[in-house]
Amino acid sequence: MADLVTDTVHHNIHQRQSVGQLLEPAPSAEQLEKAFQAALTAPDHHRLKPTRFVVISADQRKMFGELLSDALADLGEADAVALERVKNHPARAPLLVLALTQFQPHAKVPHFEQVLSTGAAIQNLLLSLQAQGFSSIWRSGAVVESKLLKQSFGLAEDDLIAGIIYIGTAAKTITARSEIDTQNYVSYWKQ
Repeated sequence: MADLVTDTVHHNIHQRQSVGQLLEPAPSAEQLEKAFQAALTAPDHHRLKPTRFVVISADQRKMFGELLSDALADLGEADAVALERVKNHPARAPLLVLALTQFQPHAKVPHFEQVLSTGAAIQNLLLSLQAQGFSSIWRSGAVVESKLLKQSFGLAEDDLIAGIIYIGTAAKTITARSEIDTQNYVSYWKQ
């Protein structure tokens, strides 16, 4: 039984890919809750819980797109085409989730560890969604640095918007990922 579970977990990890064309259905509230529960089990030194998630529902996407456009303009973007393009980004998926890092002060837990904790939480979220039959893509871009956008979500200036996760059902079948030759990325320390 343990081998079957291990194989299933590894298969899910190996098959996870970013999917840019996402359609309905999106996860239900229960499925999303299951994914958030998985996300928040990520490694977290001293259990500071720096990771936050904000759900942008289908009916909020237009308003969120306008906020993204305003945030990009606040960063100095003046090109009307670029502003219109970012305004339409939320329409790429039926559900969006913002992943945030709200830094928690702690003498033994530097900011970089809290950022890594959020990254691990996002990966858990993506894997849980995939295990439930959904697809996703994790995006960021210059707009996540906007003070206006951060303020809109109650973040301090040094907090991070780690990304915008687009969630839904894949519009088309994605080719399976090739096996990775780990020899190019793994070495063993020799004294």
